[in-house]
Amino acid sequence: MKKMMGVCLALCLVFFLLPLNMTLAEEKESTEIVNSAKSAILMEKNSGMTLYNKEANKKLPPASMTKVMTLLLIMEELENGGIKLDEKVRISEHAASMGGSQIFLEAGEEMTVEDLLKGIAVASGNDASVAMAERISGSEKEFVAQMNKKAKDLGLKDTHFQNPTGLPAEDHYSTAHDMAVMARELLLHDKVTEYTKIYDDYLRKGQDNEFWLVNTNKLIKNYPGMDGLKTGYTSEAKYCLTASAQRNDMHMIAVVMGAESPKKRNADVTSLLDYGFSQYEGVKLYSKDDTMNTMKITRGKPMHLNLSPEKDVVVLKKKNDKKSDYQTEIKMAKSTDLPLKKGAHMGWVVVKNGEEEVAKVRLETSESVEKAGFPALWQRSWRNLTSFQRF
Repeated sequence: MKKMMGVCLALCLVFFLLPLNMTLAEEKESTEIVNSAKSAILMEKNSGMTLYNKEANKKLPPASMTKVMTLLLIMEELENGGIKLDEKVRISEHAASMGGSQIFLEAGEEMTVEDLLKGIAVASGNDASVAMAERISGSEKEFVAQMNKKAKDLGLKDTHFQNPTGLPAEDHYSTAHDMAVMARELLLHDKVTEYTKIYDDYLRKGQDNEFWLVNTNKLIKNYPGMDGLKTGYTSEAKYCLTASAQRNDMHMIAVVMGAESPKKRNADVTSLLDYGFSQYEGVKLYSKDDTMNTMKITRGKPMHLNLSPEKDVVVLKKKNDKKSDYQTEIKMAKSTDLPLKKGAHMGWVVVKNGEEEVAKVRLETSESVEKAGFPALWQRSWRNLTSFQRF
């Protein structure tokens, strides 16, 4: 009887402790990668796949990581031809008055767009950010409206900006997830990493007011493949970092928010990136330069338009898993309105592994298309008519 009671007691103890042991294992798994940050995410840029998530939708102050969106709008304006790198921007008193991180611009001073871009990307200059906001939109307020519109266009529901700098302000917030999406969009502009991966440089080189730029992201120097993107700190936000690193066909984006110190923030980011690169590998299916489809636009010039992926089409797989047979489907947009700019969204490249969608990349025009003039349309009609008659 005593033996039977002992067995029952042992079984009860096992079943009582089992959920606890499982919970502890789950907690260890969730904390051993990120230990300090309140919120974190690891996303692969090309596939858009999320590999790790710790309260990634928690609204928090982003501090100077706000400048990821500021840089995105600057890169778009450069690509659209609205500004040029060698253009000189006159600095307003308002821009020069910005506190916090700055490159010490003076009111009335003129500095090139490229140097201001360095000032933002490398030294996190608040004064440079406001100067560029005023140049692009006419005022800081209008630029902020543009930032919020872009956030909405990207489908970000948990982000709202009050300034282009990240200086403390009420109702200024984002999430680790939303920051990763913004970073992913920014990295579509390949040239931005030419600035974000600079460790140190100089502004006003050789002048009396020469200024030494040192990157606020020290991992640029220490982590293999690191090419950006933006640190952040305020007493409310604590230590934040949106980081990106590239190896082979994988481009990882790691975001941490609310870490207790720069050392712990960098440790969390390093841990996230190490996890991604050690456990996964990229399978590149198509290059962004590949022609995936060709459209015939009867009233366009040119009439035949090649369509390419917005970026390399890459799927991720666990390193120990076998390579799957992926199926690719092209989904075209329903209508085409002319004219079309280069890079216009014309559909999707969808990759599936069985029934599971593993990648979805925008399909874009490889060149701009204008409306064909009357002579070209007449010539095409005549050519079609004569070809029909010969048939």
